[in-house]
Amino acid sequence: MPISPNQGSTAGGTVVTITGVNLAGATAVHFGTRLATITGNTPTSVTVVSPSGNGVVNVTVTTAGGTSNPLPFYYIGAPFKQSLSPTAGPSAGGQTVTINGTGLYTATGVAFGANTAVPTVVSDGQITVTAPPGTAGSVSVSVTTAGGTNNGFTYTYFDAPTLTSVTPAQGPASGGTSVTLIGTELTSTSAVTFDGNPATFTVINSNVVAAIAPAGTVGAVNVTVTTEGGSATAAGGFTYLAGPGI
Repeated sequence: MPISPNQGSTAGGTVVTITGVNLAGATAVHFGTRLATITGNTPTSVTVVSPSGNGVVNVTVTTAGGTSNPLPFYYIGAPFKQSLSPTAGPSAGGQTVTINGTGLYTATGVAFGANTAVPTVVSDGQITVTAPPGTAGSVSVSVTTAGGTNNGFTYTYFDAPTLTSVTPAQGPASGGTSVTLIGTELTSTSAVTFDGNPATFTVINSNVVAAIAPAGTVGAVNVTVTTEGGSATAAGGFTYLAGPGI
C-alpha cells in the first residue's frame, strides 16, 4: 500500500494519495491517532488531506473489511533560515545566493518577491539558488519545503549603473587627480578602478562619485565603477600624462 507523498508539513494540509487493493468504501484514514479528511476514494486508492502532527506516524485505511497494514508518514517542520548571502544583486538576476538554516533538505522553491527560483539543496542546513530577475528595490525572500514556507529575509535589487563622463579626463601618471564620475545608479558603488587599479572614492549621490586617480601608465585607460547592480566602464575615459622634463 504505497503512500505519496510520504512526508508533509507539521501543520497538516498535505494532499496524500494511498494506493492498494480493496479500498472502496473507506470509512477512516488515520495518521497516528488523528483522522485525515477523505477527499477521494476508489477500489485502489484513497485521497486525503493530512491532519497536523509531529514526527513519524503510521497511516492506516479502514473499510468495512477491516483496517489495513500501516505505512509511515513523516511530519516535517517549517524551515528556519539563519542567513542569506549576498543580500543584494543586479535587477537582471543571475547572482548565486546562499541560504543557511535548518529543515532545508526538502526545499522546492525560493521566492524573491513574486518571482520563484528552484534551489539546489546542499544539505539540510544549506541551499543555493540563482536569483531571478527583479525590479529595483527590496523584496522578501521565502523558502518552501515539505514542512511549509518561511520568510524573514530581504534581498535588494539594483539596476545596472552607467558612466557617462569622467572630469577632468586627464592627469599626471603619478596619480592624485581629483576626478568626478557622472552616471546613473551609482549609490551602491563598491569599487572604482583606473586601468584595473583601485582608486579611493566617495559616493556623492546616485549620479555622482568623487574619486582620486591612482598612479598609472602614460596613455588612455578605462575607468570602471562597480555597484551591486553590476559594472560600467568609460573606455579610455582617463588619460595619464607624462611629467615634464628639462
